[in-house]
Parts: sequence; C-alpha cells; structure tokens
Amino acid sequence: MNSLNKTFLPTKGSKNRNWFIIDCKDQKLGRLATVLVALLRGKVKPQYHPSIDTGDYIILLNADSIILNPDAKQYIVSNPGRPGHALKIKTASECLPKFVIQRAVKGMLSETETKRLMRRLRIYSDQNHDHQAQNPVEIDLSNFYSNPSFNQYK
Repeated sequence: MNSLNKTFLPTKGSKNRNWFIIDCKDQKLGRLATVLVALLRGKVKPQYHPSIDTGDYIILLNADSIILNPDAKQYIVSNPGRPGHALKIKTASECLPKFVIQRAVKGMLSETETKRLMRRLRIYSDQNHDHQAQNPVEIDLSNFYSNPSFNQYK
C-alpha cells in the first residue's frame, strides 16, 4: 500500500456550492469587493485548490446604499469606437450601483475567471430577490473585518 499522497483534492463531481446573502447597506465598496472575490473563488473553504472551482453564489441586497469615497474621483469612460463620436465620461457615483460593484469585483479577478465567476454574483438594488428556493445563508460583514475567520460560513 502506497500512502505517499495524503493530500485531499476535491473532484469535479464533489461540488458543494452554497448561496449567501450580503446586505450592502452602509458598506464600503473596496472592503465589500474583497469579501465577494474570496467567496466567489472559494478561497474561504478548507478544500480550496487553485485548479478546481469550489466557489459559491452570492446575492447582494441594497446595492443603492453602498458607500463610495467622495474624495476619490473615479471616471468611467465609454468609447464607442466610431470616428466622429465623442467619448462619454461619467463619474462612478453617476453610474448604476450594480455597474460600480461589478467593475470593482472584475478588477480583482483574473481574465480567465471573470466571466465564469461573475455569473454567480446576483446584485439587487432593494431587499427583494427571487432566490428563496436556494435557502441562502445571510452573512453579517461586521464580523468579517474584526475577525477574518470565514470558518463559521462553510
């Protein structure tokens, strides 16, 4: 019997995806985005392995009440790519909150993960969502910043 390799590697058939609800009310965009990326990638799970996708689904509520830094001016440029058409420049606070959150999370993901993982992020501007059938677990982010242990949500 050869017992050299005792490292556990999750197989593609052993997917255990959870659904989480996060309330964005009075949350800062950068801190929220770091937690979202960790949950989407599955890095908070003990069976995490970089080559195997073990990430979870996330439902964001109250995206309208997210906090953006008023001192930092972030500009979003839309270039239509056609000759004679002007650039459209907006500040981040003028855009939809869904777009601002997606942009922050996409910036923290690699190009190969972005499309696959962004499908698992559901953003709603109010309290209503249509994912009750998935039995989502609500996460309180106030505990995440003081005690960064994700073990209670596995």
